[in-house]
Amino acid sequence: MTSRIAEPPPTVSIIMACFNAAPWLRASVRSALDQSLRDIELIVVDDGSQDGSVAIGRELAAGDRRVQFHRMARNGGPAAARNHALDMASGRFVAILDSDDLMHPDRLKRLVAVADAIEADIVADDLVVFDDADRSPPEGFFRGARARRGEWITLADYFRETLLYGRMPNLGFLKPLIRRELIEGSGIRYDEGLRIAEDDALIVQLLRAGARYRTIPDAGYFYRKHGGSISHRLSRADVEAMVMAGDRLAADLRDAPADVRRALARRNRSIRAARDFTLAIEAIKARRPVAAAGLMLSRPRSIPLFRMPIAARIGRLAGRGRDEAPAPPAPAATAPRVCFISNQRLIGATNGSSAYLIDLARATRAAGREPHLVQPSPAIFGRLPFFRLRPEMAVFASHHVRGAWRIGGWLVARDPHVHLGAAIGIARRVARRMGIAARWTIDRPAPYAVAAPWAKADQLFVTGHARPRADIVVADYMFQSRAFPFVARPGTPTAIVMHDLFHARSEGFAATGGGDSVAAIGRDAELALLGRGDAVIAIQQAEAAFVRRELPDSEVILAPMAAEPVAAPQPGETDRLLFVGSNTAPNVHGLRWFFDRVWPAIRAARPAATLDVAGSVASSFPQGGPAGVHFLGLVDDLAPLYAGAGVVISPLIQGSGLKIKLIEALAQGKATVATGVTLQGVEEIASQAVAKADDPIPFADAVIGLMQAEAERATLAAKALDTARVHFSGDACYRAYRNWLAKITTGLSQVSNEEARICA
Repeated sequence: MTSRIAEPPPTVSIIMACFNAAPWLRASVRSALDQSLRDIELIVVDDGSQDGSVAIGRELAAGDRRVQFHRMARNGGPAAARNHALDMASGRFVAILDSDDLMHPDRLKRLVAVADAIEADIVADDLVVFDDADRSPPEGFFRGARARRGEWITLADYFRETLLYGRMPNLGFLKPLIRRELIEGSGIRYDEGLRIAEDDALIVQLLRAGARYRTIPDAGYFYRKHGGSISHRLSRADVEAMVMAGDRLAADLRDAPADVRRALARRNRSIRAARDFTLAIEAIKARRPVAAAGLMLSRPRSIPLFRMPIAARIGRLAGRGRDEAPAPPAPAATAPRVCFISNQRLIGATNGSSAYLIDLARATRAAGREPHLVQPSPAIFGRLPFFRLRPEMAVFASHHVRGAWRIGGWLVARDPHVHLGAAIGIARRVARRMGIAARWTIDRPAPYAVAAPWAKADQLFVTGHARPRADIVVADYMFQSRAFPFVARPGTPTAIVMHDLFHARSEGFAATGGGDSVAAIGRDAELALLGRGDAVIAIQQAEAAFVRRELPDSEVILAPMAAEPVAAPQPGETDRLLFVGSNTAPNVHGLRWFFDRVWPAIRAARPAATLDVAGSVASSFPQGGPAGVHFLGLVDDLAPLYAGAGVVISPLIQGSGLKIKLIEALAQGKATVATGVTLQGVEEIASQAVAKADDPIPFADAVIGLMQAEAERATLAAKALDTARVHFSGDACYRAYRNWLAKITTGLSQVSNEEARICA
């Protein structure tokens, strides 16, 4: 006879009290089940709901074995429901999640790691406090040093920072992770006489029992404010219960150290002031002004609390102009909204990656969806204090940039350091041109914003501006997938625009001794970021195949860069060459290789040869190039340059990135000489339409041969144009993306209809 081996207990038991939470319950449970720490159980206890909560809870429990759903015989309040859940919990730790709140996917993994590393019994992280109706901006909860670093909390500290209606954040609002053996060993339970502040009372008991309490600055809990919330509304009965609980606590702690007793006495005074304030407000609402005035005069400690409704009223009348102000209420959407989150400097189709994202936005509109753009990092300015948006940016229905003033078609950086950095950069360039060579004249480019670390303000900006207009979220580059949790809409379909295989780029740059302009990242880290999306949008076939193989649970959308083909091939002028590229490491390194090892041979054979270099790559060549090379900088219209060039070159030797400039050259009907790195991912499609050469001498020979033979140049140009027409039209390139949008939108509509039916 074989005995059944019991499953080991989970690491964390998440307990959730639920009362009439049908509109939010599914999202809350989804945020719990999406935790990267998979070893969890979720215990949902319904406290007598009268809406669709019970049906939703039972459905969720049936769909995941980690979910338990129980229903109380009668409504006993959140403390009673949580005690019922505690009785059934078996995890090493207990985490409290309200049925209308959310958690970051990495929250429990992070909190458990901290608790184990420093032997803490209680660990709490920062809250993102957001308004469900977007009437006020989201805020972080912690202030001062606690928002920047971890701190220990003693019982006296806790009393000092849990003043009711105090000016400091009330730590009683936190939802910490708690070591369960401390709860069980001391027999501690929630005070069922409290229908509000029951979490606070539990923490006080734990601290009295010797718990070690630590806060960490990471924002991992999303605290939702809405019309049904009870934590921000006090009734007379609730506050009277809190007064009595405070009096009992003072009696129990009469022999405690003096700092504890002083802090508790001040806290109890704040509770009494809140009671008096509540009574005065009730009298005002009942249109009994004389009674309200009498209460205020007889109990003057309540008067300062009227600063809150007065300040709120003034704030509503005056409005707010800060970065953190809420996004203007989005008009009723006539089409599903696709929110693009990007940290590249997006002015217009000025470089390959920008042009690609704008094309995706156009494809979104063509599919009947509404594209929006949110840019949460002021780092997009770099050292450029202002820039003008090009007309093609109008494809986005809204555009929000943190740290920027919008003045007509201009974006201006608010940070004075950006303006100072620009002035210093200009001074350095002037000094170098004057022949001054000193350490202070060395140019120090601003970090590339795409992979910049995320600040808490960036995260809050996503909650404030992406959440109201995010039926679907698309991250521009995998680095922006970190924004997904801060949209605060679990279950929202997500996609990541891949752009490139960055770990392969890193390996290539390491082999040649260079450095990538975006970020150095390993294979596993890249896969972890790509795996955060429901879908990955790959631009190259090779990248799509890599993701399908390594992330089988992710949907892969192959969407090559599209181009608008010209009417006829353009053989161009014999001795004119063209290179187009932005200021990224692959372009810079490729051009230097070309200047050093290829250009001398071309000039020796064709002394009249010239090379036009268009694009921001010129910034990396402040001294210019060799004889015959002309740096043009950003060019508003590339068409005349393409038409006049006899040969387009793409001498990339690593980190090829997008194939946009190659595809653009094909669509312009140009004879092109490119390296194998340039062709990676499109070899099967483009190899017959491009002259390929990887070594300096063959590259030079290919360019010279096309210069000297106009007929051969015209033939290759015609092949290029045919290839672009067949493989890189907008309809062909973005069909898979549009199909994905259609499928996702249909699924969203079905879920919405079902939710409405259950909640009715």
